[in-house]
Amino acid sequence: MRLIVGLGNPGKEYEKTRHNIGFILLDKLAIHYNVSINKEKFGGIYGEFYYNSEKIILLKPYKYINLSGEVIKNFVDYFKIDIDDILIICDDMNVNIGNIKLKSKGSSGGHNGLKNIEMHLGTQNYKRLKVGISKNNMIDARDYVLGQFSNEDYKKIEEIANLFLEIFKDYMETSFDNLMNKYNKKQK
Repeated sequence: MRLIVGLGNPGKEYEKTRHNIGFILLDKLAIHYNVSINKEKFGGIYGEFYYNSEKIILLKPYKYINLSGEVIKNFVDYFKIDIDDILIICDDMNVNIGNIKLKSKGSSGGHNGLKNIEMHLGTQNYKRLKVGISKNNMIDARDYVLGQFSNEDYKKIEEIANLFLEIFKDYMETSFDNLMNKYNKKQK
C-alpha cells in the first residue's frame, strides 16, 4: 500500500495558489485514474484505487499546509503504511518554475509544511516530489506562496501535472533512486 499526499490549503480562495501545487497534481492523478477524493478521515480527504494490484491512497490533508503532519501521521498509523511507501508532493521556492526535484530524504528546506510532517513522522527520511514555484525576492515569502500563478506560469504547472502522470507510473514500477536519476536530470 502506498500513500501519496498532495500538500495545500483547504478552501476555494487557495485553489490555484503556489502553495497548493500538491493538490493540483493529486487532482490530475485522480482524474486520470477516475478516483474520487471525497472520503473524510482524520482531518483529510482521500480516495483509493489499485495500480497493478497495489492499493494507492491519495490524500489531501484538510488542515492548513503547515499543520498537515498530524493528518499524515494518523493515516500512516491507521492504514499501517511504511514510511518508505509515502510520497509527499509540495511546492519549492528554491526550484525554478517548470522544474521538479525528487528527494528520498533530507531537511525541510525551510518549508513549514515539511517541518510539521517531519515532527509528526519523527524522520526526514520520506520521499517527496518538490515542484518549483521559483522565488520572488520582491515579495514576502508568505504572500508569494499564497499568491496565484500567472497565466504563463500556470501553463508550466499544467505541463508538470502531465509529467506527473509519467512520474507516477515510474514511481510504481522502478526504484526511487532510478526515478531520481531519470527526472532530476530533466531540468530546464
